[in-house]
Amino acid sequence: MKTILTYIIFIAVVLGCGLLIGLNFMPGAWYAALAKPPFNPPNWIFGPVWSILYVLIGTAGARTFLREGISGAFMVWLAQLVLNFLWSPAFFGAKEPGLALAVILPMLATILAFIAMRWRVDRIAAWAFLPYAAWVGFATLLNASIVWLN
Repeated sequence: MKTILTYIIFIAVVLGCGLLIGLNFMPGAWYAALAKPPFNPPNWIFGPVWSILYVLIGTAGARTFLREGISGAFMVWLAQLVLNFLWSPAFFGAKEPGLALAVILPMLATILAFIAMRWRVDRIAAWAFLPYAAWVGFATLLNASIVWLN
């Protein structure tokens, strides 16, 4: 029962915080007015994608915590989450794509570090982060393109 409760708590906290941040830092007119690259996805896709990714992030965090408690891998997991939650306030809140780029680059690095740290120890946690790494890699390219174009 403790294991299931841990998963529920991790997923609920990650998904809930992500949802709150998303609702408080919506794209709005400022974002609509920015020049964007042709590969910019439609706005409606971000909510469903991030919801799925937050479930995967919470799952990987719970697995890591249950296996090792507060460990180096868990601290890397926590660092990427803090950076993740800082990105929207930097980009949409402060309206500073350059600042957001300065957040997303180390975020991507910590995501990749987490995958590397978990690969031999907990392949499921590592695999859970692969779609996240791919999406954040794409988001980094998108963020950098918006900086370049504006």
